Amino acid sequence: MFPGGDMQSLLKQAQKMQEDYVQAQQELNESEVTASAGGGLVSATVSGAGELLGVKIDPKAVDPDDVEALEDLVLAAVQAANNEAKKVAEEKLGPISEALGGMGGGMGLPGM
Repeated sequence: MFPGGDMQSLLKQAQKMQEDYVQAQQELNESEVTASAGGGLVSATVSGAGELLGVKIDPKAVDPDDVEALEDLVLAAVQAANNEAKKVAEEKLGPISEALGGMGGGMGLPGM
């Protein structure tokens, strides 16, 4: 039924991959990424899961006559931090997800 290997070995391999995936997800959720905009005038920190954790604004960025520019800088910093978090997630989870996906679409494993 399984040419070139036995079912027990295949299941052990899938279980190990799932454990690796869960560990990588946990590490990702605990990680933080910071990115900035406007030459560092505004920075945003997000978790590896993309949750906004903080925003720092240099007082030089605050111009009461141009609040829209500050809003744009905040938005750009948050988007940049989220993009970095996505890159980190792809680096950590990508290879494991691909391997599990190649084994029957995740084999119905939780979280896959």
